[in-house]
Amino acid sequence: MAGLPPQDWDNVIVATGPLTSPALAAAIGQLTGEKELAFFDAIAPIVHFDSIDMETAWFQSRYDKAGPGGTGADYINCPMDKAQYEAFIDALLAAEKTEFKEWEGTPYFDGCLPIEVMAERGRETLRWGPMKPVGLTNKHNPTVKAYAVVQLRQDNKLGTLFNMTGFQTKLKYGEQAAIFRMIPGLQNAEFARLGGIHRNTYLNSPKVLDHTLRLKAQPRLRFAGQITGCEGYVESAAIGGMVGRFAAAERLGRTPSLPPVTTAHGALINHITGGHVVTIDEGPRSFQPMNINFGL
Repeated sequence: MAGLPPQDWDNVIVATGPLTSPALAAAIGQLTGEKELAFFDAIAPIVHFDSIDMETAWFQSRYDKAGPGGTGADYINCPMDKAQYEAFIDALLAAEKTEFKEWEGTPYFDGCLPIEVMAERGRETLRWGPMKPVGLTNKHNPTVKAYAVVQLRQDNKLGTLFNMTGFQTKLKYGEQAAIFRMIPGLQNAEFARLGGIHRNTYLNSPKVLDHTLRLKAQPRLRFAGQITGCEGYVESAAIGGMVGRFAAAERLGRTPSLPPVTTAHGALINHITGGHVVTIDEGPRSFQPMNINFGL
């Protein structure tokens, strides 16, 4: 497609998927602002809160500093001693990775280095990056300083899902589950989503779409499918079905009826349009595609 439909098309659904044409993506970007349209997802694993061992992990922000809307205890911290850290690095370096397709290119310029690439750059790189232990005190063992710390931040408003901060990865799925369960506190972790980096065009939907998936900047346009930030064939079809109903209701002069957030459809729409917890310092990258899961 060379661009958006003419202005006299007053009830349009855009469902062009993860490989939206450059011309159409540029036209959408002009309406949303370039920063609100991503071309790669950089996904870190998400863990169900009730599978985290809080006898080992603890809540605390670095230096007890509260972020926007935070309390000063906004992260779950999982401590490692030196032996555990060294074993973790060995496992990362030995693990099987998924290679980028030639057409994907390498999106590392976007500031989203996979953790295994950081480990390849030096055994201490992660310990001075996303796993730095400074500004944290283990409430279970306050006299012992951790050698490294893995942090998880709340990912949804319900507090049922936590994102492994800075842990975007191209490790194969089986490797991810085994290696990340080496982290103290995550030994029994259940993952709502595993990590990955893919070519994927999608909107910063919580900011630019309303609750019936209309573009706030131009409400004649609705978006459906993977471009909204859902992930998976079933999820994309579900959002497409709902958007079709919303558009039909509007055409008939009715108010679109949203499904309850206690349903799968409602939970997915809620996540896309506002259920996600924004992390200010990550900007639009804070919102990442999500499959349906009970944590939503």
